[in-house]
Amino acid sequence: MKFPDNFLWGGAVAANQCEGAWNVDGKGISVPDIITGGSHMVPRRIEPALTSDYLYPSHEAIDFYHRYEEDIALFAEMGFKVFRTSINWTRIFPTGEEAEPNEKGLIFYDKVFDCCKEYGIEPLVTISHYELPYELVEKYNGWTDRRLIDLFMKYCKVIFERYKDKVKYWLTFNEINAGTLYTGTMSTTNNFQGFKGSLSDLPDRPQERYQALHHQFVASAQVVQYAHENYPDFQMGCMIGYLGYYPYTCNPDDALAALKQNQMVNWFCSDVQVRGKYPSYSNRYFKENGISIQMEPGDLDTIAGGTVDFYTFSYYMTFCLSTDPNVEITPGNLLGGAKNPYLEASDWGWQIDPKGLRWSLNEIYDRYQIPLMVVENGLGAYDKKSEDGKIHDDYRIEYMRQHIEQMAEAIADGVDLIGYTPWGCIDLVSLSTGEMAKRYGMIYVNKFDDGTGDLSRERKDSFFWYQKVIASNGEILE
Repeated sequence: MKFPDNFLWGGAVAANQCEGAWNVDGKGISVPDIITGGSHMVPRRIEPALTSDYLYPSHEAIDFYHRYEEDIALFAEMGFKVFRTSINWTRIFPTGEEAEPNEKGLIFYDKVFDCCKEYGIEPLVTISHYELPYELVEKYNGWTDRRLIDLFMKYCKVIFERYKDKVKYWLTFNEINAGTLYTGTMSTTNNFQGFKGSLSDLPDRPQERYQALHHQFVASAQVVQYAHENYPDFQMGCMIGYLGYYPYTCNPDDALAALKQNQMVNWFCSDVQVRGKYPSYSNRYFKENGISIQMEPGDLDTIAGGTVDFYTFSYYMTFCLSTDPNVEITPGNLLGGAKNPYLEASDWGWQIDPKGLRWSLNEIYDRYQIPLMVVENGLGAYDKKSEDGKIHDDYRIEYMRQHIEQMAEAIADGVDLIGYTPWGCIDLVSLSTGEMAKRYGMIYVNKFDDGTGDLSRERKDSFFWYQKVIASNGEILE
């Protein structure tokens, strides 16, 4: 049960959750910039007026924009082989519609990727990680409008040409399957034109979400085709928020419900992006839910010709699915589900299922037979300094150890797993709650939910543990 010699160990962040500098050097306003902070109990809000009445966590975040050299040096000290990050679209095209890109934005990512290369770290770049220009929401209702395909293509052409000698691995859309869920309205399909208020009141329009998804499928396929034709060294991947569902009981109704949930939440988007066509099971779902996808001639050919080279996914937990309306529900990433009585949970109620990662890896690889990467996995927890001034996060070490052990088991099972980039290798703003208190990192950032803190960085115990894991290529997990 050994990891391949060239296994890509690293960590992952997203621009909107770490960069800050929200209006610096010509950057435009992106969707995260108009979303307020929240908490485990208080939902975040969309407040485009940007008044002083609210705290907007992405505006400063952890100020990676000005501290990237320090942070990348710490990643290198841990031994990273790969660093997953994203490009903020509004740094390159502030509203998404400019004729020419913003040179200062391009220069920033030049410096980030050059810094990675100095340390021998391979960048893994997400092109669109929940960072749509807000102007495209207000003008076009986000991805519901087909015109975003060409705007996305223009953006990709610019960054591909600029970074062709610096970036090899690209992901088109982060957790694209969030568009199958009501939570995707805010994060990925961005069809909330004219809305302001609590995210808990955000209207859900499935017809719009699935139409937006179709436009993203076409955009992704066009970009993949363009990359394959013009940059043959590029490796183009998809990224799925994998939410595995077990039947809650052996009742056949629970088994069928879990099957259907897995199909539309976990398989639908990757079936399109990996297999190159809409799956047959989606026809019944669309019919029963009154969804009609408007396509243009050639769309299906484009999708068929733009399949990805590798599959990446986030993995935090599994759920159970029950047809019993009285079963206890537990929260989670993107969505919730029936509580599994055999699992423990994090401080935020997310269930912890390391063996579910092995199960998921086997399910995914058996289906697609292309290389896989786990590009998000981690434990959000309250990290408190001990009397010695250090952070002894044994709970995070144990979480990661158990998941890495199960990745090794999956590799022994025959899965072609090529990399692992745990989420929030450095503390950053939580997507779901906007908190800093929900910490994922192996590097502590002195920043708090009220916006205070000097932003200094400190190594947690998990930093030194992961350093040994990487140095031993997964052999030393104690």
